[in-house]
Amino acid sequence: MWLKPEEVLLKNALKLWATVKSNDYFILQRRRGYGEGSGGLAGLLVGTLDAVLDSTAKVAPFRILHQTPDSQVYWNIACGASEEEIAQHWEWLQQNIMRTLSVFDSSDDITSFVQGKIRGLIAEEGKVSLVQEDDPEKFREALLRFESWFSLPDKEKLVTYYSCSYWRGRVPCQGWLYLSTNFLCFYSYLLGNEVKLVISWVEISRLEKTSSVLLTESIRVCAGGEEHCFSMFLHLQQTFLLMEQLADYAVRRLIDKEMFPSDHILTDPLQITKRGLETHARNEAFRAFFRLPREENLLEVYESFLWLPFSYFNTLGKICVSENYLCFASQDGSQCHLIIPVREILSVEKPDRLSRALTVCMRGKRALRFSEVRDFERLAATIRKKCGNTASPQHSASCQALLECGEDEEGLMVGQRSSSKTVSTEALMNVFHPQDAENLDPKMLKEKMKEQSWQIHFAEYGRGTSMFCTRRTRDLIVRGVPESLRGELWMLFSGAVNDMATHPAHYSELVEASLGASSLATDEIERDLHRSLPDHPAFQSDTGISALRRVLTAYAYRNPKIGYCQAMNILASVLLLYAKEEEAFWLLVAVCERMLPDYFNRRIIGALVDQAVFEDLIREHLTQLTEHMTDLTFLSSVSLSWFLTLFISVLPIESAVNVVDCFFFDGIKAILQLGLATLDYNMDALLCCSDDTEAVTILNRFFDSVTNKDSPLPATVQQAPVGTNDRAAQRVDISDLIKEAYEKYGDIKSEEVESMRRRNKLYVIQTLEDTTRQNVVRVVAQEVRFSGPHMDELYVLFKRQHFLSCYWTAGSAALQHHDPSLPYLEQYQLGLAQFSSLLLLLQPWSPGAYTHTLARWTFRLIDDNHDGLVNFREFCRALDILYSGSFTEKLKFLFKLHLPPVAPVLLALTDSAVSKACQPSQSLPLGEEPPAFTRLTDGPDDGVIRRSPEKGRGKVDLQAYLKQWQDEIQKKEESIKDLPRIEQAQFILLSKTLYGLFHGDPEEEALFRAVARVTSLLLRMEEVGRRLQEDSQASTSPQSPSKTSPSLPQTSSPTKTSPSPPQTCSPSKTSVSPPKASSPTKTSASPPPTSNPAEAIAEQLEAVSVDPEALSPGQDPVSASEEAPSSPKASSDPPSPSSSGTLETETELANTPSEHTAPPSPQGMEWSFSFEQILASLLNEPVLVKFFEKPVDIQKQLDRAKRDQLKLKAQITK
Repeated sequence: MWLKPEEVLLKNALKLWATVKSNDYFILQRRRGYGEGSGGLAGLLVGTLDAVLDSTAKVAPFRILHQTPDSQVYWNIACGASEEEIAQHWEWLQQNIMRTLSVFDSSDDITSFVQGKIRGLIAEEGKVSLVQEDDPEKFREALLRFESWFSLPDKEKLVTYYSCSYWRGRVPCQGWLYLSTNFLCFYSYLLGNEVKLVISWVEISRLEKTSSVLLTESIRVCAGGEEHCFSMFLHLQQTFLLMEQLADYAVRRLIDKEMFPSDHILTDPLQITKRGLETHARNEAFRAFFRLPREENLLEVYESFLWLPFSYFNTLGKICVSENYLCFASQDGSQCHLIIPVREILSVEKPDRLSRALTVCMRGKRALRFSEVRDFERLAATIRKKCGNTASPQHSASCQALLECGEDEEGLMVGQRSSSKTVSTEALMNVFHPQDAENLDPKMLKEKMKEQSWQIHFAEYGRGTSMFCTRRTRDLIVRGVPESLRGELWMLFSGAVNDMATHPAHYSELVEASLGASSLATDEIERDLHRSLPDHPAFQSDTGISALRRVLTAYAYRNPKIGYCQAMNILASVLLLYAKEEEAFWLLVAVCERMLPDYFNRRIIGALVDQAVFEDLIREHLTQLTEHMTDLTFLSSVSLSWFLTLFISVLPIESAVNVVDCFFFDGIKAILQLGLATLDYNMDALLCCSDDTEAVTILNRFFDSVTNKDSPLPATVQQAPVGTNDRAAQRVDISDLIKEAYEKYGDIKSEEVESMRRRNKLYVIQTLEDTTRQNVVRVVAQEVRFSGPHMDELYVLFKRQHFLSCYWTAGSAALQHHDPSLPYLEQYQLGLAQFSSLLLLLQPWSPGAYTHTLARWTFRLIDDNHDGLVNFREFCRALDILYSGSFTEKLKFLFKLHLPPVAPVLLALTDSAVSKACQPSQSLPLGEEPPAFTRLTDGPDDGVIRRSPEKGRGKVDLQAYLKQWQDEIQKKEESIKDLPRIEQAQFILLSKTLYGLFHGDPEEEALFRAVARVTSLLLRMEEVGRRLQEDSQASTSPQSPSKTSPSLPQTSSPTKTSPSPPQTCSPSKTSVSPPKASSPTKTSASPPPTSNPAEAIAEQLEAVSVDPEALSPGQDPVSASEEAPSSPKASSDPPSPSSSGTLETETELANTPSEHTAPPSPQGMEWSFSFEQILASLLNEPVLVKFFEKPVDIQKQLDRAKRDQLKLKAQITK
């Protein structure tokens, strides 16, 4: 590898390097301790020094230096891992550089010329991804070490590397931590002790920062039941955040099968870089803080002061610029922040260059003044470019006047300018409970006071999207939002107003597109429509039900990955009460896709993660409850509905909307605070509980007692009991409860909650994966003979092999065609290439040339539904036969592998063609597809494999489910009598397969001879049957030819003929049981037709003087064993006319089969055997029986597979 020229001191280098060859301008050196004389103390010391100092010499112990005769300075220009590699570089220098250097007169000119040439070579061979690295030259050297030490596939993308210590018990190992797209790797070498660690990100269950007495700060990684501790980082926080990002990216891409179509940074796993991940993290934090659409990215950041007209002072903060928004946040993040859509900006002025100030004028006669802006001219140019307007002189005076007098006119209400067409333009609460302006009820008067407070707030802080959000805003939210302003404020705080403005008329288009659509989601929606707030008048009429149906159906059409999930109907119904229909849709989008990620799917991972966060907060803030209830899983199960429905399902609707107010302003933090306050309020009662049932009763009773004393809703709408009784004094007002939650737990920061989310997400996902593994193993274990631990290890290997097909490609079929609705058994499946690799690692026989062909045949045999994928159950069934099956089961398995049409089809396809055919999105060409073979993609035209009877988005086919269930009940074990006869070409292949299995066995020669004897015997038996059939045909009357014609060997089952003695010996009627005699040629005296068929065959063989042990003249046993499967003429008898096929014809049939071979003519009829004949013949060879019944060390095979699985993948890719 060519290196960026670096200056070295030869005097110090001679202590560690030995010169191999040199000339006037270059020196080739070898690292001491490598190559010849590498053993001993010198090798250990040099190796340790290289590992600790992260020297390239550890993996590249050869180098080339450039020198000039009159200079003491040397330049390192190349390194190599082997003598061959460095020799190529040396030869290139001799041929291309040496001749040119003689023309230079100055040493400096020579050095400059050599350095320029080397840099040019590096630029030509440099990878494109290296351009994005901070230090490409250092990264190239680190990449070389990474590839050499860990032997991963070349496609594995190294992201970054750090120096650290890895703790093995209480002993630290100083080395280097390498973080790649799919793996966490560590390498250390100290005094001959090499430590190498490779952990897949998807196997990590815990990733957290810890501290102890011994270690101030360290990173703890839990994976596969083992803990790994890393410490002594130079930048620990940066390293930890990057590790969190890589782990989360791997989980989302490989387990959740997310494709990231809108994020170019994460789309291609081969282009992931440290800089890209940092940019992605900043963009996500930016969007989450300001609640912006997912299309927005943080482009520029400027520090500045913002003039606050309501406080009359400047606050320090940062201006964040994205594609369509200008945002500001004060330095502490909680004092003040605002969002300025570019569409609202009219002009930008620079009134004072000395103070570096900018004035932004907006619609509604508003203006914002920024001062002390770093690079304010660039910011002004950026805003003007985005607005498409330039400042004009008349705007300056107007902007200054706005700054002096403040806002004179209110901004327009959110939704009043909406040009998009909606189906319903009124909130349901306004339709079913319009407010009476003349009502002087005390509750209505308090409602008016709330409205007045918000109007004053709007006058001071602004209204609409560019309103200042401060602590004052939060205080008003905690007191309660007026009914008339709730929809507007929900849209504003959630960011849904920006989504709706960015996508005008999108909802109307979705409603039209989804109108009349029928799918599993629409069926579930129809089922739950009347369960959504059934006591509310709005949802007792067709108006409310129709609006709810349109909103849920449109969202299911927009986001088919989520579709529809229970609890979405409850949330959408509340949104429709206070927002217009289109606004309710965008509020639902904001909740499902931004504020509550991964909540509404089949595994509700997001809710489970927040439950884990809730448990951590309980341990931190409610220690008494933690000490009393050692197991907090009960609280998790109780609180699940709190998170999924935002307390709507447990609180009366008039109280629950106050919780929703806080949620849209503070996010999930508000729900966590309220949950802690609820448990704190009932602490004494919970501490006295004796069981979970009593605790549930206490919490349910508490929620029933929560009321909203300020709610102006009539009794017909409220859900809480309004009558006075003895318990009225025990009632809890929702405003008081929320206020207490903010006072006691308001110090919980959103950043801490997000960090706890990331930390617990890995644990939750691995817990779900463990549950899936247990369910799959429990089901499959009933059908196989593997032990529980072996089944667990097999599942881990199978799952890892599935991931190997997804690691290094963004367009993997397993990722693109993943269907989360599939049952547990089919969540992880293997294609042909992955299956072949795994079978190669686990097969009980020695690998050979036959291995890949046998793997293809096995794949097609066990692929029951012919979808080009094999699940864990199908894989274990096949492996169980190979490991633990009896001699008959194994032979039957091999026999079925070679039955048509599978074997001819596979032989006709090349390896690449078979791999292509096994891709889920493609199928065999129609012309090449055999009639009896099922198409690989017999389904919809979208290319997605559908295994469930529901066929994707269509309605559930109950008849298909019932038929599948009936077939499984009626399924019976296959009998050997049900197997078809094996034909000539397939029998030759079976014999060759047996020869391949014996390769490398200690008794290889004896096994070859045994197969030769069996093959020769079977051929002679078939010859005798043919002769007997010819004799029977000659002696039969020509008036009944149909009764005497021989049965064709192509029939799938034996043909029933008349029970004459000659036909008893015919292969089409033979039924052989394991013979008692040791030799199949043992004779008996004239057996009756009902005697043992094996003895009858032996008698007929003796009658025609056929010796099954005879060999061809001049032929040794080994050569006979090699030729017997290919030649039916391997006997001393001349061939009969009935078997006129020559050796050349048979070989041609075996090697070049046709998809549609025509039936043979009576003159050239092929021979065939039944499974019973082959079984009976092989049972007479003890050495064969011993070979197949030899026990297999399963644990040894599993250990070898775990050790070599990744290495095999690397070899295949290379």
